[in-house]
Amino acid sequence: MASGLHHQVKQEVEPYCLPQFPAIDCSLSYSDNSHGSHLSVKNSHELYCTLESSSARASYTVYNSSSTVSFSSNGSQMSKQESQSYQSALHQSPDNTYSTPISSSCVTDDVSDLRDKLRELETVMLGPDSDIIDSTASPLMDNWRLVMDAISRQDLKQVLVYCAKTVSDNDLLTAQWLMDELRRMVSVSGEPIQRLGAYVLEGLVARLASSGSSIYKALRCKEPASVELLSYMHILYEVCPYFKFGYMSANGAIAEAMKDEDRVHIIDFQIAQGSQWITLIQAFAARPGGPPHIRITGIDDSTSAYARGGGLNIVGKRLSKLAAHFKVPFEFNAAAISGCEVQKEHLQVKPGEALAVNFAFMLHHMPDESVSTKNHRDRLLRLVKSLSPKVVTLVEQEANTNTAPFFPRFRETLNYYTAMFESIDVTLPREHKERINVEQHCLARDVVNIIACEGPERVERHELLGKWRSRFTMAGFTPYPLSSLVNATIKILLENYCDQYRLKERDGALYLGWMNRDLVAACAWK
Repeated sequence: MASGLHHQVKQEVEPYCLPQFPAIDCSLSYSDNSHGSHLSVKNSHELYCTLESSSARASYTVYNSSSTVSFSSNGSQMSKQESQSYQSALHQSPDNTYSTPISSSCVTDDVSDLRDKLRELETVMLGPDSDIIDSTASPLMDNWRLVMDAISRQDLKQVLVYCAKTVSDNDLLTAQWLMDELRRMVSVSGEPIQRLGAYVLEGLVARLASSGSSIYKALRCKEPASVELLSYMHILYEVCPYFKFGYMSANGAIAEAMKDEDRVHIIDFQIAQGSQWITLIQAFAARPGGPPHIRITGIDDSTSAYARGGGLNIVGKRLSKLAAHFKVPFEFNAAAISGCEVQKEHLQVKPGEALAVNFAFMLHHMPDESVSTKNHRDRLLRLVKSLSPKVVTLVEQEANTNTAPFFPRFRETLNYYTAMFESIDVTLPREHKERINVEQHCLARDVVNIIACEGPERVERHELLGKWRSRFTMAGFTPYPLSSLVNATIKILLENYCDQYRLKERDGALYLGWMNRDLVAACAWK
């Protein structure tokens, strides 16, 4: 690791034409002790973090290095000396949306000097007429000019990519300099890329400081009250069709597979609020010949329990009341455990029931063979196959963030969530008072986790549908193509949203995308 602090100047340009930066001796030191890693720059403050929060101001402590770092509720890392002046500056500037107040700048003197010296160096080497570049100019200087040009053009997305490359290369000083520039460009109340950029920057800072896990856990601990979090989740559910698309696709496959069954058992591996099953119960109630007897096994962990404001009994009572209203025979079986803990006995499968299993936005949280030898991702699929289900539904985000190395994973995440934030921007006005809360509490934490964390601590591990196909096939499943009726129903749903959403059917699966980017995929198996 220590050798990573000193980079040799590279004369060649890599295939993707990203800048390669030289190391600049600014008295960097690196130490490793039993409390974690600590990076210091001469006469500098601590590395900063940047996640903005509109919730009530509070502070919490993260133990990452040999020093104790205090985070304000907006995520900015502060030394003890800075803490008081920072809070004062926030009260003096209530409209501050993202930038760190001048009175408590987290930017090191060395990084500021670096920026100025680079500009001086460019003038000395290229002359005052820097637009005329000699053909023999160093490729290294060309790379620097690419970065400076992106900054001058306020090309935030490109600067984020440059910054991620320096983090990937352990070019720590250059990364800090670019983070300084990025803090001037991002805003949680700005354009979609500015808002996403704020959270992406948080992830990069956390990764550089090796504090991704601490920040992720702190964000979990500092969630709003359950009723507020549920409200934010409901807003996201309504303004974007992604969840409705997934639920409707799965429900359509289940309804078709169970159209002639008298007793139906549905196992939902992440039941959350149970909202998915409201429309299916209504559909079964209207079935010619009468509804079947329905039993739902709801599996979920403590995270959803917090959002619900209680245990799975809340979901059971809600669905039971709904089923009684529509005169549908109904039972609910609660399994308050995580997917990694599920065993056959938890599922209470009974003879004579037609079984449906639902994996909606859940399997990507299960660690696979790259994380654990237990490989719960494939273990669950084999377990479900052993139950001989009539149909198994899968809904997942169409992204590749599982085993990809950091830099490709960063670019994938940036592109994916850019489309997501742009789609939110169309439906939810920027002046909407809850928009920042929706994005922060429902999306930002996932972005930070993908970028900043590794190993078991990185729980957001999405895979493309092609990879899911391989896993299901290896577990012994065969495809169960979604019907044209499901496709038609979702097309009607999308008429209520922006015409930039698009629906594609390919190889028996459905894809919902924003413009030219697939975001969610749904399919079924048997």
